[in-house]
Amino acid sequence: MTGYGKVVIELPSKTMRIEMRSLNSKSLDVNMRIPSDYRSKELELRKIVGKRMGRGKIDVSIYIETNKTQSTSKVNKAVVQDYMQQLKSISDKQTETELLKMAIRLPDAISSEKEEVDGEEWTQILEGLEDTLNHIETYRKDEGLVLFKVLQKHINAIDKNLQLVVEIDSDRIESVRGKLEKGITELKEDLDKNRFEQELIYYIEKLDITEEKVRLKNHLSYFLESLNSTESNGKKLGFISQEIGREINTIGSKANFAPMQKLVVQMKDDLEKIKEQLLNIL
Repeated sequence: MTGYGKVVIELPSKTMRIEMRSLNSKSLDVNMRIPSDYRSKELELRKIVGKRMGRGKIDVSIYIETNKTQSTSKVNKAVVQDYMQQLKSISDKQTETELLKMAIRLPDAISSEKEEVDGEEWTQILEGLEDTLNHIETYRKDEGLVLFKVLQKHINAIDKNLQLVVEIDSDRIESVRGKLEKGITELKEDLDKNRFEQELIYYIEKLDITEEKVRLKNHLSYFLESLNSTESNGKKLGFISQEIGREINTIGSKANFAPMQKLVVQMKDDLEKIKEQLLNIL
């Protein structure tokens, strides 16, 4: 599920901004952009994010703005002077300024002091990360409530069409019987009525959808029950939707009755919308 969170931390010597974005994904994919000073802590940060988020494509960015007036980079004077002497020995036509420009760009001319993350600073960073994750979760819960209502609406729509299927089922059987009797009459052949009735009953039994109606009703109820659960069950809802699809398809293949087939098409349309939304659920 999508989400966004941002926290700004004011430290004595720096200002830190933590931003986090989450996008839908079947698995957990954490992408971190953090300053080099915190690379040793990256694994710990990944574990915290992964444990809270569960799955999704998560982008974590930490930005640092230093408040210090003193630079942590130092010029290695001895190294630079040695470079200048060597360059001068090669060509004495260069001025001191030109030699300095060349020397300062050579390896080890400038060194940077790596700052260690102290305990108090790290504690504040972890607290800021937790606050950012809380913002993400709030965002996700709000989106989840919207998804809940959408899924509930489509399940209820399928259930309503199922009730209509139940209501017209007897008309369907009569329609099938009428078509068969009409076909036999048009053949103008004398048939054994008892044998005809036996074959008719056998044919109609093959079109019976009583079991499918019961199973579909149970699957719809189970879907709503799982939807109301507090546990993370996106995959479970996906499996139930597959079972719902099987029953709807079977009803459609047995329908042989235009009004019922129209209801089946409507149920399939609602089911496809459900499956699209399930991709957004953990």
